[in-house]
Amino acid sequence: MSRGKRCDDEPKLNIKKVIATMVAIVVVIMVVISIKNLLFNMPKTKDVSIIETYFPAYTNEKWGVIDNNGQTVIDMIYDEMVIIPDKNKDLFICTADIDYENETYRTKVVNKNGTEILTNYQNVQAIENANETDIWYENNILKFEQDGKYGLIDFSGKLILNAEYDDIYALEGISKNLIIEKSDLKGLVNTSMGEIIIQPEYTDITTVTDNYDNGYIVKKTDKFGIIGADAKLVLEPKYDEIKELASNGYYAVVQSGKTSLIDKDGQEILKTGFDTIEEINTDNITTKLNGLYGVITVDGTTVIANEYEDLKYVYGTYYIAKKDGKYGVISTTGDTQIDFIYAAMEYIKTADFIEAEKDNYKTDLINREFKVALEDVIVSELNLEDGYIRVRIGEEYRYYNFEFQEKKSQEILATSTLFLIKENGKYGYENKNGERVVDCIYDDAKEQNKFGYCAVQKDGLWGCLKSDGTVVVEPSINLSEYLYVDFIDTWYLNKDLNLNIYTK
Repeated sequence: MSRGKRCDDEPKLNIKKVIATMVAIVVVIMVVISIKNLLFNMPKTKDVSIIETYFPAYTNEKWGVIDNNGQTVIDMIYDEMVIIPDKNKDLFICTADIDYENETYRTKVVNKNGTEILTNYQNVQAIENANETDIWYENNILKFEQDGKYGLIDFSGKLILNAEYDDIYALEGISKNLIIEKSDLKGLVNTSMGEIIIQPEYTDITTVTDNYDNGYIVKKTDKFGIIGADAKLVLEPKYDEIKELASNGYYAVVQSGKTSLIDKDGQEILKTGFDTIEEINTDNITTKLNGLYGVITVDGTTVIANEYEDLKYVYGTYYIAKKDGKYGVISTTGDTQIDFIYAAMEYIKTADFIEAEKDNYKTDLINREFKVALEDVIVSELNLEDGYIRVRIGEEYRYYNFEFQEKKSQEILATSTLFLIKENGKYGYENKNGERVVDCIYDDAKEQNKFGYCAVQKDGLWGCLKSDGTVVVEPSINLSEYLYVDFIDTWYLNKDLNLNIYTK
């Protein structure tokens, strides 16, 4: 989510006027060029007022929709939450004619003008998906019902899949993959292609990893096999279990209670030296033996002995390991890269650094060379989309990019008009030029959100400022039980952060 001409009616040529006019024209041209150069060299910013984003809203026990300016788009008249499949598209699914006793209802789809759309389809529904951290709706795809069966359409109403299935729902945690059910058997449709890639012939379907590019584990009756991302059968369904691991052409399978490593042709590669296989990275296999973790190669050579309480691959030859209740980093060469001194440790792959938590709940951020880049900080925000970290050091908040270069908030928050400052223990705001816009009078405050609003607190109560620093809501709302405080005009974010609902 950044012109005229005039004629001179005088009959005689006036040289002084001609020269003056020419000079004026030159001056105008120079000014225009200067402005043009200035505009081209200025950092590009978005006008937050024209970003079209929609949110479910709830007030007086009724549901509707607001936009990012706090304007009501769908009136607050519905008993159930209005579903917004894509927050940037004006397509809203409303539940109407609800009979709670008989558990019947109908849905209708409307646009921002309140006009009902997709009227050729009944009981249109968004398709919800979720992983461990996020909940979302599948993009540009909707489910509809016809004569007790289900099919798929896109947001424009184009038919994607005929209504001939007993149910259609998301493959948990995997976008663009939907399970289709027919006669208690499951298949799979890829919505980006609009094609059925696995016919409904299986009792269960999951992915080999958290990315469908690595293929699918399918279950037929009580046996498991593998279908590749190209929809071709890789392993016949004949195994008691197949572990959900990144494969690199290898698979950890279980037969008669015994784990072994096989290749894509079903040939057994390894069957001894471990109880279970936990992770596969190139030719290195993380194993578990007698409750402890280690690493062997595909030829059975031990590179890390089974003596660790936990072991997770990082990159190259390095692993996060746990020993005697503490975490560090080791290598397959036997070297300790980070001492075992941390209470918890995680490799942030997208940002390419390690977040290591201490017993005092402070955090060290460690770079790719295993050097502590930021020590004893509290991470308040890790923004993977825009590539920055916001940390608290002592009583101050600071911004860093993923190379751990400190940045001013004006550099990081490119679309903002106000920037948080602190003076004598109180918070206020300045503009891009460092000029004071809002005096430091607040006990607490948040950086301006991407829609231009600032949440501010005084005497334990919260309120809201507009993008120019003027007050929208005086600090008057008790949000002490809220984990995250955010405003859009007079609306504030609900407690349940997963739902992204605004209320007042």
